[in-house]
Amino acid sequence: MNAVRSPMAEALARRMLPSAIFVASAGVRAGERDPFVDAVLTEDALSLGERQPRTMDELEDDYFDLIVTLAPEAHHAALELTRSLAVEVEYWPMPDPTDAGGTREHIMAAYRDVRERLKARIARRFPASEAKTPVD
Repeated sequence: MNAVRSPMAEALARRMLPSAIFVASAGVRAGERDPFVDAVLTEDALSLGERQPRTMDELEDDYFDLIVTLAPEAHHAALELTRSLAVEVEYWPMPDPTDAGGTREHIMAAYRDVRERLKARIARRFPASEAKTPVD
């Protein structure tokens, strides 16, 4: 729903990758902005700004060299969308932190875990020669 994992990935990629690389995220369905995403991004001096969740149909550009999916439903939708296109699709399975329960700190830990996994995956996929200064 473009509310948790992919907005986090978009914000991190925008910071970690050169500005010449176009980065956008979208979901299969419309969703609501998640305040825990804002909280864990703020911890990393990042912000979504005024950005709101959007669907694939709402993207301004429909040409991409690489589509990264973070959830099974999104992966299947991307494969269907790109059947006749010359675009690479990669699946980076990420846990859904919205499944976390317990205290606010337990929930925040689940969101932080996803943030850190995304940072590591972006750094591995785009070597230091392609990336800006690594994120701590």
